[in-house]
Amino acid sequence: MELTAKELKQYYKEIVEMIEEKKDYLCELDRKLGDGDHGVTMSIGWQAINDKLENELVAEEDCSKISITVGKTFLSAVGSSVGPLYATGFLRGAKEIKGKTVINDQDLAQFWIAFAKGVKERGQAEVGDKTMIDTLEPFFQTLEESFSESQDFVRSFRLAVEAGKKGMESTKDLLSKRGRSSRLGERSLGAQDPGATSAYYILSTFQSFVETQVLNVGV
Repeated sequence: MELTAKELKQYYKEIVEMIEEKKDYLCELDRKLGDGDHGVTMSIGWQAINDKLENELVAEEDCSKISITVGKTFLSAVGSSVGPLYATGFLRGAKEIKGKTVINDQDLAQFWIAFAKGVKERGQAEVGDKTMIDTLEPFFQTLEESFSESQDFVRSFRLAVEAGKKGMESTKDLLSKRGRSSRLGERSLGAQDPGATSAYYILSTFQSFVETQVLNVGV
């Protein structure tokens, strides 16, 4: 499959809409572990990105430049720790699609693997720490393995998102080891990590988006 720059921008618009829908739920999750503002933080970042999508990025055809702008805009809009994490992810992904106006299966796989690895490297967290890495590491490992074997991006991405979902759900049974919520100790058990949840939503939104694209072109 292939995605044009216009379609990539449409995907980013879909994240904007999804975050608005999930904002209250993400804050509800965060109230159990932190400041209760994760949904608001994500909304601030994506509303800033939406402004770029509707203005300076309208005519942009370079997929890499679009993703660089997304990452930098999120970073400047969001002051919390999640800002540098997503910014690193989108900037690393952008390197994999440099100068491309259309991105194919190989490009998409490389983009998402670089994105997730970039977040992990910047955040220095491990699986089991009750963070977004509990979603992203099983996601990128599965995507890497499945795509290298099958070269079928849509199927590989679906499997990777399923692995990420299991990782997200596993955070309910983990003690927080990073950030403010680590002070809660045993009280952090039973609560799903909001960062792991929003990361899963961003990935699952892309899964839905590409599967719709495939259906639309009749592949």
